[in-house]
Amino acid sequence: MIDREQVLHIARLARLRLDEEEVERMAQELSGILEHVETIGSLDLDGVEPTTHVVALENVMRADVPVPSLDRERALAGAPDSSGGSFRVPSPQA
Repeated sequence: MIDREQVLHIARLARLRLDEEEVERMAQELSGILEHVETIGSLDLDGVEPTTHVVALENVMRADVPVPSLDRERALAGAPDSSGGSFRVPSPQA
């Protein structure tokens, strides 16, 4: 189980300020996470292929088909200010 001092050490490393209630809650939550990791570590996973999703993903992206882009004049038509075929923006204030 994660104790109070370990939680405070982790909080210091992460530059977090925790009150006493949060320290207690984090000790319980971190301990629970470590218990789950131990459970997973004790399973026989030989022959189980690594996955990124629990179900197969299909058609998650459209086909990469080139299409004509917006012409420059039309893109700049709604711009409040343009010059030389480019958008003009105010220079940053120092």
